[in-house]
Amino acid sequence: MTSPNSIILYVKDPAESERFYKDILGRDAAFSSPNFVAFPLDGGFTLGLWRRSNVEPQPSAIGNRGEIAFMVPGDNAVARQYDDWRKRGLPIAQDLVDLDFGPTFVVLDPDGHRLRVCEPDK
Repeated sequence: MTSPNSIILYVKDPAESERFYKDILGRDAAFSSPNFVAFPLDGGFTLGLWRRSNVEPQPSAIGNRGEIAFMVPGDNAVARQYDDWRKRGLPIAQDLVDLDFGPTFVVLDPDGHRLRVCEPDK
């Protein structure tokens, strides 16, 4: 059986995106080149940042067609993360709100990719 093990985002400037994700992930990239950056994630996943102009084959559409979710456990953990990222000046696309699945908010990375923070599924 084959299981996915990587998320790849198409970005304008891999170096700028590397700085952004290094800050919010709290870890260094495992690989960094002018056209591609890779961050190891927990659970064996990798986040790849690929220079949009070098993607082959070229994508037909970009941005805001999905989200990367960060599930943070603990009492008020989502609110604490919201306060931290807001203080860092990350662009907020959705302020902290309580939806069907609990408290959540959305920030944008330098390319407009949506990053949602919420509680773990129960």
